[in-house]
Amino acid sequence: MGNDDKSAKASAKKKKKPTAATGKGTKADKENKPAKAGKAAKKTVKKKKTVRTKSVVRAKSDTGAGKARNIGISVPSPKKVCQDVYCPFHGKLSVRGQILEGIVSSTKMNQSAVVMRERLFYIKKYERYEKRTSRHSVHNPPCLGVRIGDRVKIAECRPLAKTVSFVIIERRKPI
Repeated sequence: MGNDDKSAKASAKKKKKPTAATGKGTKADKENKPAKAGKAAKKTVKKKKTVRTKSVVRAKSDTGAGKARNIGISVPSPKKVCQDVYCPFHGKLSVRGQILEGIVSSTKMNQSAVVMRERLFYIKKYERYEKRTSRHSVHNPPCLGVRIGDRVKIAECRPLAKTVSFVIIERRKPI
């Protein structure tokens, strides 16, 4: 009888149905249970794959040859092609806001330059003007080949460094 008791207990365990109170049950039991308060039902959302493409347009200008992006400003595209990320023509940097002109006074920084702008400021008391200069740290794309003394056109962009928020977009002949 000892063996019969063991087999009877084992068969009783197999036949025992789990209840909802134990938390273990069949799939049908789980689907019929109400959701617990305070917990939101999980939703499965499939993410779509996005394919990004660069908008590269052939430059159609008398000075430039090669691939260049249209930056939305009527300036000739550069002759050289560069791999600079912060180049408005060959990288992904967008320009917006002010467009200024000045003279390059320094190119000692790595891929940056200092552009000086002179303006006249009127002094009411003396009824005369005085010259004032402002210096802008600007990004210098390698495709433009800017040197000290060149007259350049700079455009505002997003901040690239603590003091750099402009980028050179056109190089003119030196003075």
